[in-house]
Amino acid sequence: MSAHCLRTAAVCAAFVLSVCIASPDAAAATARAARPAEPGTVKDSKPMFTQQRQTEHRGEQDDLLSAGLGLDGLRAMVPPAFADAAHPTAAELRRRALWANWRGIADLAPGGGYGELYGSLAPVPGREFSAFAIVPGARQPHRVLVQVPDGFDLNKRCVVVTASSGSRGIYGSIAVAGAWGLPKGCAVAYTDKGAGTDYFDLDAGRGVRADGTLGGADDALAFTPKAGQREGGAGIAFKHAHSQDNPEADWGRHVRQAAQFALASLDQAFPQQAPFTAANTRIIAVGISNGGGAVLRAAELGGDGALADGWLDAVVAGEPNIYVQGARPLYDYTTQAALLMPCALLHKPLAAMPVAPITGDSAQSYCDFAASVGLLGDEARQADTPARAQAAYERMRDSGWSDDALRAGALSVNFDLWRAVAATYASAYGRFVPAAQARSKDPDQPWVRYVYAAATPASKDVPAASRAANDNERAAWWADASGIPPGAGVQLFGPAASDPQQRLAPLAGLRELWSGQLLQSAIAPDSAQALTRAHERVRKGIEETRAGAPRKGLPIVVVHGLDDGLIPPAFSSAPYVAMARKAGAQLSYWQVRNVQHFDSFLGLPALSARYLPLLPYVYTALDRVDAYLDRGEPLPADAVIETTLRAQGQGLKAENLAIPK
Repeated sequence: MSAHCLRTAAVCAAFVLSVCIASPDAAAATARAARPAEPGTVKDSKPMFTQQRQTEHRGEQDDLLSAGLGLDGLRAMVPPAFADAAHPTAAELRRRALWANWRGIADLAPGGGYGELYGSLAPVPGREFSAFAIVPGARQPHRVLVQVPDGFDLNKRCVVVTASSGSRGIYGSIAVAGAWGLPKGCAVAYTDKGAGTDYFDLDAGRGVRADGTLGGADDALAFTPKAGQREGGAGIAFKHAHSQDNPEADWGRHVRQAAQFALASLDQAFPQQAPFTAANTRIIAVGISNGGGAVLRAAELGGDGALADGWLDAVVAGEPNIYVQGARPLYDYTTQAALLMPCALLHKPLAAMPVAPITGDSAQSYCDFAASVGLLGDEARQADTPARAQAAYERMRDSGWSDDALRAGALSVNFDLWRAVAATYASAYGRFVPAAQARSKDPDQPWVRYVYAAATPASKDVPAASRAANDNERAAWWADASGIPPGAGVQLFGPAASDPQQRLAPLAGLRELWSGQLLQSAIAPDSAQALTRAHERVRKGIEETRAGAPRKGLPIVVVHGLDDGLIPPAFSSAPYVAMARKAGAQLSYWQVRNVQHFDSFLGLPALSARYLPLLPYVYTALDRVDAYLDRGEPLPADAVIETTLRAQGQGLKAENLAIPK
């Protein structure tokens, strides 16, 4: 998962022409209908793709890769403006979304190497095909989008299929897949994998239409809470947390449907060269963070409908959020980090970055709270802060955290990512309703006490308070948000409390959903039976996300930074690689020193001197699998890549990256 989450956002580009594109042919639709339902789903008579659109992106002010902004425009500190802030056009929204998603993923700062040492932002003219797609059994659709460059190579017939990192919207992998595939003449297919920025304002009854503009609950929206949830609702609901679909369980199917939509879109774009099939079109999957987990889940799947078995030709996964049997799932180590990491980072021998959570509670408050609820052992109850910090550090080390991951985890502490991720995933795994309605709508949910809403500004003495959103804020969410609040003017609110112990208690409730055990000072639930039911719901949801082995013989390259403090490789890529190899997978594994989870933070001088970007290694891995498929060149060998840090103020150089030859 990524909390590439924290960057605010962006949108659209020039002239857009909307027309319909055809659904897959009737024979393929009939074949899909005749297939048995996927395990754990039910057959659904809805069309696979709805709300289909085609838009064109050419000329000096528009293109597929950056909506005409180019590197200079993406580096601008202020997002592209809307002519009417309350009623932006679809083109304005798209341009701003691209601005936001580039800045949320890549290091575009001068000296960072993008566009010079690696990557390209040269204009790529072409067309976009988009739709809502539905996984059988799901309540809510996911978005799919295919970019077809005018320079599409009809001789090579290449599709790069990808999924957004973190919980980002449909352009959330533009800097990963689009930047590599479009300049090479490949079509690029995207999915938001059932998350994204299609927020629904419960106060106003407004959500997001296919083109990013706002509509009412009766419109065809990308996410519409059930009628019972909308009635009398307050605040903001978003798809990842509140779809009640547990979208992570279907990540692989989302990617596969994006590939299906790509082939149908190519049939529409080039009717004289149709049909495009998995047999005559190369399909490479790539993603990072949650997108990396999604493409690895797709590697498990056989064909479906228009896609034959063996539909994927290669997979590249960067810093993947992936869970296998016997490893620690994201929710386990996230809820642990939310409670213990702020305190552990005060352990002086660790030499971590300063800890200053944006929530306003000090790291010492976390030490005091963890001690009071028994997370640090009996001796810590009467100990001082350094002793408590050492106890928190030792518990995290004993559970698998490396010092490098802990140091980089300071970023997630300071930007409130642990709380944001834990609250979102608790709701997703438990299929809970928005917390403001929990008491009346879902009596099993007394633990997810966080609500999402716009906020009044905080002052020195007065904390931020929830309020209804205004028209300007609501109109920008689709472009500006990252898919998980806080961000884009939407805040995460716990119960109002003046005492830090009371403010932090809801974090203990999220941990209880994992452990099934009450912490000593957590807010008492309605009953022990309710905790048991809620715990079982969350654990069931987590188990639905467990990965299986990839198809034998499928070339896979996994790339992970050894300093990753959000998705440590010890909990994710390392156990996945071991499982996949035991099952006979053809897999290469690059472990990169001095690389953490967020390339976008490297524009900060203190971080650029401490870390290197991940994207150059992902692009290189794609180059290597492409050469393997084209010319039979060897796949990359396993490597622990010994990088060299740049001095503060120096530009990135090839020797810093030490990419294997």
